[in-house]
Amino acid sequence: MNNSNRIITGLDIGTTKICAIVGKITDHGKIEILGMGKADSFGVMRGVVANIDKTVEAIRRAVAEAQEKSGVEINEVYVGIAGQHIKSLQHRDILTRNDAESEIGMDDIDRMIENMHRLVLPPGDRIIHVLPQEFIVDGEQGIKDPIGMSGVRLEANFHIITGQISAAKNIFKCVEKAGLKVIDLILEPLASSASVLSEEEKEAGVALVDIGGGTTDIAIFQDGIIRHTAVIPLGGNIITEDIKEGCMIMRNQAEILKVKFGSALATETEENEIISISGLKGREPKEIKVENLARIIQARVEEILEHVYYEIKLSGFHKKLIGGIVITGGGAQLKHLVQLVSYITGMDARVGYPTEYLQKAKAEDIRHPMYATAVGLILKGHDDRNYREREIEMPAPQQQQEIVNPVVDKMPTSNEQLNQVAEKEMNDATMEMEQELAHDKHAKPSWLKNMLSSTRKWFEEDDVSDFK
Repeated sequence: MNNSNRIITGLDIGTTKICAIVGKITDHGKIEILGMGKADSFGVMRGVVANIDKTVEAIRRAVAEAQEKSGVEINEVYVGIAGQHIKSLQHRDILTRNDAESEIGMDDIDRMIENMHRLVLPPGDRIIHVLPQEFIVDGEQGIKDPIGMSGVRLEANFHIITGQISAAKNIFKCVEKAGLKVIDLILEPLASSASVLSEEEKEAGVALVDIGGGTTDIAIFQDGIIRHTAVIPLGGNIITEDIKEGCMIMRNQAEILKVKFGSALATETEENEIISISGLKGREPKEIKVENLARIIQARVEEILEHVYYEIKLSGFHKKLIGGIVITGGGAQLKHLVQLVSYITGMDARVGYPTEYLQKAKAEDIRHPMYATAVGLILKGHDDRNYREREIEMPAPQQQQEIVNPVVDKMPTSNEQLNQVAEKEMNDATMEMEQELAHDKHAKPSWLKNMLSSTRKWFEEDDVSDFK
């Protein structure tokens, strides 16, 4: 991989902030942070763009700051997507292969993934990710990677993540108006999990809970496989709103109180501790008991965690998650949150920091859990580029067959002979097809073939027009 391909930019378009991080992949697979830019987000609500112009302006400010600090010109970005419109479903596909002797390859898996993209969805929804979970080869279950195996019948379970096409269009529109190109949209909980979870945790079973400003994202792993994803339309902003209304103060004051003095457990605060904040012009300062502040916060956090626990139980893996719960995102900075999570769910919990794959020298700059998604976008972008490069370098199946074909003495040697053989085979195939269509009364009606080809053409064209 050349040096330019090592530099990747992740753009996290959140409800409270828009963050752009430029990272470089080192020879050891670690991320070296080159620069970071951050801007307040005023055009996003619950993870969905609500004001195009404000979001574009915030993206420009964040990217400009990241360019200035990194010295790298940013043209392409990997963007996170979230919001309450995100849904997930499970589906299975079966592929019958003609040749039992040949090895199962990536092209077979790609064909099954392509089939998943043709699923009928509710109006306005579009598939964002198709994630293979496990495979079955000729009845042999529990296979995680079937590439290289031999078999006729290949089955696969898929975890499919969908979202509203309008939400994706608005994200593309904002990024393009900011003068950037979107390489790919990546679900935010998948990005966060890449930056804060270890492979051992994913294998043992773990639930990632990313508490953002407008949404709380959940991703559940078991045996190293993604099992369940969900987005809850509740986040840190509603806690701030509750403090604002309960204490009758300004919103910016409520946010400062939450971050500096907030606690998720009222029992862990001092009974007589009081905070004094300045009043409006000409008014006396306002005094607020820290215990009352904590009670307001605890009530709302408990509501969020009840939704989280419901999603974990809905997945069916709540009794198998040895790794417990990992909390990340901006909401993870709330004091005593880990204790409350363990109390409500009965599971072990810890705060996830995006330092797992960072160079230690640069880790302190973005050690905060609020940067987990942006760092994860760089990791996911790195995986995506590696996959694209392998596809380009991989020789075509026909070329491979010609190379390993042992019957070289029977093959024509001149270009003229090759053309004659190809023309004869084409004519024979055409005559055979015409005879079958003319005489076989049980042949499949041609309208089916036309419908499939036109549907495929519509889908491909629709993808281009919708997302680009």
